[in-house]
Amino acid sequence: MPQGFQLGPIFIRYYGIILMVGTLAGAWLATRIAKRRNHDPEIVWDLLIWLIIAGIIGARLWHVFTPSPSAIADGRTTIFYLTHPFDLINLRNGGLGIPGAVIGGVAALYFYSRKHGLNFAEWTDISAPSLALGQTIGRWGNFVNQELYGAPTDLPWKISIDPAYRLPGFEAQEYYHPLFLYESLWNLANMGLLIWLSFRFGKRLKNGDIFLVYLIIYPIGRFLLEFLRLDASMVAGLNANQTFMALVALFSVLFLFLRHRAEFIKS
Repeated sequence: MPQGFQLGPIFIRYYGIILMVGTLAGAWLATRIAKRRNHDPEIVWDLLIWLIIAGIIGARLWHVFTPSPSAIADGRTTIFYLTHPFDLINLRNGGLGIPGAVIGGVAALYFYSRKHGLNFAEWTDISAPSLALGQTIGRWGNFVNQELYGAPTDLPWKISIDPAYRLPGFEAQEYYHPLFLYESLWNLANMGLLIWLSFRFGKRLKNGDIFLVYLIIYPIGRFLLEFLRLDASMVAGLNANQTFMALVALFSVLFLFLRHRAEFIKS
């Protein structure tokens, strides 16, 4: 499967194009939501560059500090990255972690909100469905790169992985679970749910509630999908992404409950 095309001296990767399409689609959705909330949609485009920069930095750092077993086997350990600055910033071979991207983006949004007098919690709500849409599209970059596939399977929707991209120990297996597709569909459903909640319960929700729901739904899906992942990042003997997602979902559920406990008690 081709991963890009040559444009003069530059090789353009489909992965990068897909990520950019996802980013722009998410930004467009954010402008619609912002306008509906009586905010200037131009704020989204002004904020976008900071979100992209912070998101890339966060995503790269997450990859660096939670390397997968296959990366470690290739010598791309945390120590390797920290002692090889060029490899640390070289993104052409992939190496981005969504948890880090979300953390970096939220940090950028917080500082931007403080500087420009915006309600940080409300803008996390504006961003949440847009983030889910961006992830829905962006995950197809993993399909192009033949990565983020799961355990071998013979299900009708299995995908074929070229021998060069098969993990050690699975060289004889041709068909695998399309984890990228599962997560893409989960994110699409998450986006739909968040938008529906905004319309259906907008007057009852507090600023930040929609983002908290995002922090419950996405981590639950990611937690479950990690059981199918063959190359999970391990830290101290634990699946780093799965453990982190479980903690985020649990704390978000608790925080959401505490914010609305009076309503729960009355009901």
